[in-house]
Amino acid sequence: MKELRTIERVAYVTGALLFLSGLVHAVVLVASGGSWTGPLSMRKAVTFGLSFGLTLASVAWATSYAAVRPRVRNVLLGVFTGASVVETVLVSMQAWRGVPSHFNFETGFDNAVSTTLAAGGGVIILTAVSFTAAAMRGEGETTPSMRLAVRFGLVALLVALGAGAAMIASGVVEARGGNPRIAYTTAGALKPLHAVAMHAILILPGLAWLLRFADWTERRRVRLVWMAIGAYAVLTAVVGLESVAGVSPLAASPIEMVTSGLALAVLGSAGFAAVREARRARQRSWPT
Repeated sequence: MKELRTIERVAYVTGALLFLSGLVHAVVLVASGGSWTGPLSMRKAVTFGLSFGLTLASVAWATSYAAVRPRVRNVLLGVFTGASVVETVLVSMQAWRGVPSHFNFETGFDNAVSTTLAAGGGVIILTAVSFTAAAMRGEGETTPSMRLAVRFGLVALLVALGAGAAMIASGVVEARGGNPRIAYTTAGALKPLHAVAMHAILILPGLAWLLRFADWTERRRVRLVWMAIGAYAVLTAVVGLESVAGVSPLAASPIEMVTSGLALAVLGSAGFAAVREARRARQRSWPT
């Protein structure tokens, strides 16, 4: 069990509070009977709270296995935490004000909020790039299977953040051009890719962590992680192609649906195998 550093405790507590914020806004949205769609929906406060809360905790945990010097990691994780709070708070504030949070340049204040959100996204991307570079460069104090999972998770996180940046850039161009309605429509096209790629940083390292309890050789653990990575990469690629084409994953072609389904099945099988073997190893360790 690794000893938690102060910055990790702060990140975990902050992530939990952000996640709780998303849950509270979900209750408010359901109780009020408000719309789940559109730029004025309380849904944005829900999704930002849940997503940033989960992602912040995932990044704090996964990067503890990356080869990053303690002082550098403190700074990077501190900046990531601060940016996550700013993004969630500003989006929630605009939701309560009943105005769009992004691509809103109607007043000087709204312009400042939209600009700050865009800048915050840029800061998050820079910290993620730094974490990824460190993970790729060094081995750290961990197993090859966990190292592999963390590296893929961070790369996938960059894909998610890149999709988010592309959505913001596209929306800003349309909004500045006098087409705010089109801005919200075009900017949302990459949301499925953004969502799928975002959570690899939790799922793949989580699988590698489970495999630590399995009575397997490290070589076998690495093979299973590679299998899960392949499935996740296929799923992300399919969802990405659908997003670029403007096709909902629920309305995709039969080939795309089957491919996504197989990728999810492989991921589920890998997770099931990890849990099963961990339980077997634990049972064998019990005194008889």
